[in-house]
Amino acid sequence: MAILVRDNDALEINPLPGYDRDLTENGSDWLWTVTAIYIVSFLLIYAHSFVAKSGEKIFHYLYSIALLVGSIAYFAMASNLGWEGSDQANEEDKGDPRQLFWAKYVYWVVAFPTVSIALGLMSNVSWATMIYWVGLCWTWLDTNTSLPTYARVIAYLLSAYTASNYRWGFYAFGTVAWLALAASVYMDGMKGAKRIEITSKHFTLLMGWTQLLWFLYVLAFGLTDGGNYLGVTPMFIWFGILDVFMVPVLAFATVFFARSWDFGKLNLHFTQYGRVRQGGTFPEKQAAPAPIGEQAA
Repeated sequence: MAILVRDNDALEINPLPGYDRDLTENGSDWLWTVTAIYIVSFLLIYAHSFVAKSGEKIFHYLYSIALLVGSIAYFAMASNLGWEGSDQANEEDKGDPRQLFWAKYVYWVVAFPTVSIALGLMSNVSWATMIYWVGLCWTWLDTNTSLPTYARVIAYLLSAYTASNYRWGFYAFGTVAWLALAASVYMDGMKGAKRIEITSKHFTLLMGWTQLLWFLYVLAFGLTDGGNYLGVTPMFIWFGILDVFMVPVLAFATVFFARSWDFGKLNLHFTQYGRVRQGGTFPEKQAAPAPIGEQAA
């Protein structure tokens, strides 16, 4: 029986800073649970890529990367790593810092663009539109937080430790980016999905689910790292549920729905010559020209 009893000693090996608001043992236990969900999800999606049809593995590749990065990020956070102290705004005692886990933002910089690209591919929008969506994701995420210098990814000049209400200025910029992203995904994505028809119903379902989660992310940040109204463990419960509902759930749903999609009509059929359109030229399928002697005969 002693073998089955395992204590979580992560907070003993990597001690807590003793801040007013920091991670608890129950919070670490929850993070280990999310870590396990991500690892299992990664292994299943990765393994399924070996049985998927040749040339139809783009969604497996996208979500495998996001799930692997998520596994690493949650492993770090469950181990009480990947954090920095940040002074709290909107609190009477502003001198006591809060434990801010920047590892989750690094993960989101991978996860949110992954979801956006997947939605763009299944709705057959242009590459320029998908690049626009990725840029808005990075702007939204990197202006919504106060990360240490080494954890900022793109907008590090805008992301800084902000112990005053000026942090709501960054939050406002990020919210504008989210609204622009949500509007473009809905309008451009729906237009593209209806045009090709084959993914219209599936795209509407996955896009609606994603939009709901994005709204909850905006709300969650305002009550946690933004406004400091909720502690670190409640924050991780909220964000952990959202993260599981976003990447793992969307990964399995997308792979399941994709079984009925025509990747040729989606312009997603990849060959050794790259991405080709339906009815394109496939050199490997063309017969070799007859020898000159036979043509003369």
